[in-house]
Amino acid sequence: MNISYNKYLLAGVVSIAVLLQTPSATPADVEFDVKPNSQATNTLVNPQLVYILKEHSGSVKSLAFAPDNQTLVSGGSENDGVIRLWSAKTGKRIGIIRKAQKTTVESVLISPNGLTLASCSNDYTINLWNLKTNKFSRSFIGHSSNVLSLAVTPDGKILASGGLDGIRLWDLIQQRPLATLVHYNNISKIAISPGGQILASGDTKGMVKLWNLNSGQLIREFTAHTKVISGIAFTPDDQTLVTASHDGTIKLWNAKTGDLVSTLTADKNWMSHRDWINAIAINPNGRILASGGKQGIVKLWDLTTGKLLNTLDGHTDWVSAIAFSPDGQMLASGGYDKKIMIWRSHPILDFGWVDWLHR
Repeated sequence: MNISYNKYLLAGVVSIAVLLQTPSATPADVEFDVKPNSQATNTLVNPQLVYILKEHSGSVKSLAFAPDNQTLVSGGSENDGVIRLWSAKTGKRIGIIRKAQKTTVESVLISPNGLTLASCSNDYTINLWNLKTNKFSRSFIGHSSNVLSLAVTPDGKILASGGLDGIRLWDLIQQRPLATLVHYNNISKIAISPGGQILASGDTKGMVKLWNLNSGQLIREFTAHTKVISGIAFTPDDQTLVTASHDGTIKLWNAKTGDLVSTLTADKNWMSHRDWINAIAINPNGRILASGGKQGIVKLWDLTTGKLLNTLDGHTDWVSAIAFSPDGQMLASGGYDKKIMIWRSHPILDFGWVDWLHR
């Protein structure tokens, strides 16, 4: 990316003039180590449910796998803002960050190098942890409203945050504020293209905007949905932008032109999303899209043909979070039923088929 970190100038962008601060209560240390080493290799079409994780006391709002595929991070709606870390191989909790946020953990991510865990919340803050030292790093303070979504550039240098007061950019290496892209746009979801050049934002009114991260300029905007955008993601080839909404639709857009490519729909029966879609995720191979909604089911779609491939049952309430592992072999879903489900394409014999339902 052609960005100078000493002189980050954005045309028409208001710079952030706030200091980095630590939270009033320092979160607990993290029992976690990450060693990224995997590449996407497989297809997850007919996965088997291998674990159900039941420790959350509220709905699961956010999920993210570590780059090494070994660890899953989850954030929930508990008032104490707890983040949990799980072994994706054993289904056991391996770490917990108490009071990670003051309220609901809306989004979590792990940096591409596996060294930083970031979370955001309705408490207006973004918190960072160093996963090498297992220590809390600092908070990014600057948002004046709920922070709902996080995204990071592929090189791990820039963290973007989207909230009801707009979009802000942060230097993840120097851990300092960079710029504000837009004020007061009621941003609900953001995503950064795999090439690291474009930031896509979706808002509460169904509008999508594409931003040039090098210049900070708005490239284009278009009305994508009739209700709040609840999911937004680029395909790995940078060619397609996928959006989902509480209007019950999933749409594919040409990422270069903003033209509508297709709308994903199943037969008009029980297999269709008949109401809110709360979350989407794209398999790293770029061929499969997972979506979760109000019916408590996860759907797998073929992004090439637009056909529905599979429907995964298990949740007893709304599905609110979805994430693929970087190698594409696992899918995690979280719901309002306080459960996390881990699905795997090729179950391993030592996963413990007898006791996984009780975790």
